Amino acid sequence: MKKIIQSSRAPAAIGPYSQAVEANGMLFISGQVAIDPDTGKVVKGGITEQTEQVMKNIEAILKEAGYTFSDVIKSTCLLSDMKNFAAMNAVYGEYYPENQPARAAFAVKELPLGVLVEIETIAAKQSL
Repeated sequence: MKKIIQSSRAPAAIGPYSQAVEANGMLFISGQVAIDPDTGKVVKGGITEQTEQVMKNIEAILKEAGYTFSDVIKSTCLLSDMKNFAAMNAVYGEYYPENQPARAAFAVKELPLGVLVEIETIAAKQSL
């Protein structure tokens, strides 16, 4: 059975999808972009500021569902330009200081709302 996860501390979906879906002890977070949930606008600044907002949005959804960054097993990072990889990676790495998840990173032609980065996340509850 799947459960829809919705956090008011992360931006609302901008299309026909859920922020996240939990099923069978796994959490699938839709791609998050740099929208400030308080303003509904893309944050000002460059890749560093946008990646920070993306990670805050992911954190809010993880928390809403009862997960943490230590539960994350896979991330997919989409960048508008691979020249931004190092700066994105520096911010991303602050959230995963150890036991980093598997990850893929791609450059794409463009992203929603003209943002520089989008990150989707999969988390799983650890078996004891």
